[in-house]
Amino acid sequence: MRSCVRAVSGTARRLHVAPVCGIQPLAVVARSLSFSPCQVTSDASFHSVSSGSDHPRVLITGGLGQLGVGLAKLLRKEFGKYNVILSDIRKPPNHVYQSGPFIYSDILDYKNLREIVVNNRITWLIHYSALLSAVGEANVSLARDINITGLHNVLDIAGEHGLRLFVPSTIGAFGPSSPRNPTPDLCIQRPRTIYGVSKVHAELMGEYYHHRLGLDFRCLRYPGIISADSQPGGGTTDYAVQIFRDAVKTGKFVCNLRPDTRLPMMFIEDCLKATLEVLEAPAEVLGMRTYNISAMSFTPEELVQEIRRHLPDLQVTYKIDPVRQAIADSWPEIFDDTSARSDWGWKHDYGLPELVQAMLNFTGSDSRMSQAN
Repeated sequence: MRSCVRAVSGTARRLHVAPVCGIQPLAVVARSLSFSPCQVTSDASFHSVSSGSDHPRVLITGGLGQLGVGLAKLLRKEFGKYNVILSDIRKPPNHVYQSGPFIYSDILDYKNLREIVVNNRITWLIHYSALLSAVGEANVSLARDINITGLHNVLDIAGEHGLRLFVPSTIGAFGPSSPRNPTPDLCIQRPRTIYGVSKVHAELMGEYYHHRLGLDFRCLRYPGIISADSQPGGGTTDYAVQIFRDAVKTGKFVCNLRPDTRLPMMFIEDCLKATLEVLEAPAEVLGMRTYNISAMSFTPEELVQEIRRHLPDLQVTYKIDPVRQAIADSWPEIFDDTSARSDWGWKHDYGLPELVQAMLNFTGSDSRMSQAN
């Protein structure tokens, strides 16, 4: 994380200047026989797909986070391996590097990002680069740079080149004055974290660019996203991921939220499905540009009880983190996603029992493999 922070904060002091490790022009890359992690993948043919293809050309920023790799896999299955480019400022693990095109991209470097869009004929831009809630509170200036300045770069480039732009929002875009049960699409927001403030800013700026300039902006407010194949990333809902790892590994878990803290949640498979569905939805069915989506809401205690149906000896203690608890207490308890369900047919597949079964299947298999090795 320290290397990531140094790279981003260094760029924040020199906006619009190409980084030392920026990508080369694609004509140069295509002729080169050696590739560094800051360049495209070793198969450089992806940037010369026939211009007659009906498939979108997709760039995912912040692609090494919780959602980017999974979404890239889904989109590549839908649109073809070389039509989806993952990007980040970090070196990808081997399995990601070998699974499809990867490119170095710093969202704070406007010139670098613009060149990527132009040289790769990008038509869809999925903007996942962000510092999450708890991490953002620990480094407000960095969160402001990444979550707001980076967004402005993405908006300007998407507007200039006529891209379809997807920017996720969050339950964190609401605050203590918002209705919490249920929380509708349109209501008072006024969040009290830099993460939430930056997401409200993204929603409003995206809608402004849509209404003023015609930008095809699309946004989903994600609930807490639970996945088994990525590390917790500094969010307030991370407990709902970590509990499965600890339950399988040690049989003990220390929860940093109160047992009665209710929050909207979603399994990652539903999240990725919803993202693809809203991206593919015809513009005429979208009654708004920012939608709530949800699947379930539960408390830590309810999650523990469901896990104990499979692992009855799980021991849980509560050591409340006052920062994360204060954030959670300002967020929605239940998301009203009626508009998403009626406008473009959103429907989740995973409730709490299905979520727990899927997470234990994945985490348990992983644990057994580790013990065998």
